[in-house]
Amino acid sequence: MPKIKTHRGAAKRFKATGKGRLKHKQPFTSHILTSKTAKRKRQLRQAAYMSGAETKSLRRLLPYL
Repeated sequence: MPKIKTHRGAAKRFKATGKGRLKHKQPFTSHILTSKTAKRKRQLRQAAYMSGAETKSLRRLLPYL
């Protein structure tokens, strides 16, 4: 059986926490920022966590987790 390759695009976008949850940067932060409120932009700076259903499929792309 060959080794499973890591999906490089996913590896650059997701990191595992100490407890094994997957952390990612928030979307909607790169352009058209004038129409977003200061509160919304400030909250988008925080990292977000993947939901349980998405985590299962993402672990197939990242076999080292």
